[in-house]
Amino acid sequence: MEKEKEILIDIEDLWVKFSTDDGVVKAVNGISLKLEKGETFGLVGETGAGKTTLAKAIMSLIPTPPGEITKGKINFKGEDLLKCSDHRIREIRGNDISMIFQDPMTSLNPVMRVGEQIKEVIEIHNPKMSETELHEKVVEMLRLVGISEDRINEFPHQFSGGMKQRVIIAIALACNPLLLIADEPTTALDVTIQAQVLDMIKKLKQKLNTSMLLITHDLGVVVQNCDKVAIVYAGEIVETGNLREIFKNPLHPYTRGLFDSIPSLTKDTRRLKPIEGLMPDPTNLPEGCNFCPRCKFAKEECKTKNPAFVHKEGEHYVKCFLYEEGK
Repeated sequence: MEKEKEILIDIEDLWVKFSTDDGVVKAVNGISLKLEKGETFGLVGETGAGKTTLAKAIMSLIPTPPGEITKGKINFKGEDLLKCSDHRIREIRGNDISMIFQDPMTSLNPVMRVGEQIKEVIEIHNPKMSETELHEKVVEMLRLVGISEDRINEFPHQFSGGMKQRVIIAIALACNPLLLIADEPTTALDVTIQAQVLDMIKKLKQKLNTSMLLITHDLGVVVQNCDKVAIVYAGEIVETGNLREIFKNPLHPYTRGLFDSIPSLTKDTRRLKPIEGLMPDPTNLPEGCNFCPRCKFAKEECKTKNPAFVHKEGEHYVKCFLYEEGK
């Protein structure tokens, strides 16, 4: 009998909004997802879909004001992070949940030596460690990410983009977290360095048995790294399933549009088929389905009603009227 997997983080019906001078930005609109221990979960969607806002909500880094989590739960190992005190969140952040931020160029303190920046994280969560033990741990983390010990006293400006990202990964993994959130970890890097960094994250994740929430807009990155995938559009998950289900049988018109936008190595195509139109203004979302204005299959009900999730097979769910029973 197969052993039931442990749910590490369970997000239930999460809503996040930002109050601005231009109106209320509805950034996350009822997202629910479960991430099991040891797995990599991919969040895919275009810029502005709400992926980073979701990650910051998990890390309790939503700036208040203007941001506000209006509804939902974020259960981490059975503990609702939204009800935790600031002190408890600081214990969890960095120690149990770590995040690799999007831009390595701005994520490091420019006036602190890289060794000190790694040491700072370890010291906060391990106050009884001696200076010798701290130094040894910093050297171990640098070696783990492929940086030699003799660079421990250098400043961030002395490192290339790829090497800075390695330092950030060392900081994120310094306390051996249970969950690593990687927010487009290769955005600012060239293609060859991207491959190296992703390969390194994958190996370190396996070595340390860390779960990962990987945020990206690159389906190639997803297929190489993820076990499960959620497609995010205008603050909602519109389709979710394991890697094989999503890639073999994409169902939602938006997911299919994403796949149609990728050039094929086997088919001779004169033009790609982009998704027409733009993502809706988050301060003025459509009354019904958020994808309705761009969808070539849209019906009248799509304009006024928001579809519910429909279970297709296995772990495959889609949020679309096309797949309701009898259609």
